[in-house]
Amino acid sequence: MRPLLAPIALAVLLTGCAAQDASAADASTPARTITVSGEGTASAVPDMTVINVGVQSDALTAADALRANSSNMSATIKKLKELGIADRDIQTSGLSLNPRYNYEKNRSQPEVIGFTASNNVTVRLRDLSKAGSVIDQAVQSGANSLNGISFSFDEPKPLYEKARRNAVADAKAKAELLTDAAGVRLGRLITIQDGYSQAPSPKMYGARMEMAADSAVPMEAGESSVSATISMIYEIE
Repeated sequence: MRPLLAPIALAVLLTGCAAQDASAADASTPARTITVSGEGTASAVPDMTVINVGVQSDALTAADALRANSSNMSATIKKLKELGIADRDIQTSGLSLNPRYNYEKNRSQPEVIGFTASNNVTVRLRDLSKAGSVIDQAVQSGANSLNGISFSFDEPKPLYEKARRNAVADAKAKAELLTDAAGVRLGRLITIQDGYSQAPSPKMYGARMEMAADSAVPMEAGESSVSATISMIYEIE
């Protein structure tokens, strides 16, 4: 029976080599994958308003323009604080002093005919019901420009979390649809990557306001939305 040992050993060796070759072939074959992106949004009634009000002052000299501007802006800020707006919610966001030119006589060397001083403050209002009244009072105190207004959230994190969950669900649904249409099976999730998150965009106004108003400016907050994107890679079985 001893002569039979050599063929049996050889068979075992060949089987082992074949298994190793198959494993090597599987390792060298790249996994089939599908990459999908998902988008999600979440909406809610905003609980905070951000406005940008300013003062523009014209005068023949730079000193007079700046002096008049400072006086009106000081009165505006004082009024904002009297209305209960905290110091941390009032921030200077722009200050400039520029000459004004007359180009009619000589366009290459225009004549300086005066100066314009401008000062803007960004104000966060945590009580939306006061927004119209605050704008009205600011105008009556000296502000004469409204440069932007937006509605946002004091604590937006829960809304962003909801938007991301919706984005993940959207990406997964796309992956399931595409693999089903292609006649293949969706495998395990390999990677997931958070994309961009977008806050509500401010509504911008550039018109100069009158120096007085008869009543509070009507304001409607409506709903605001945030959005998020997600990128996911799945294996294809």
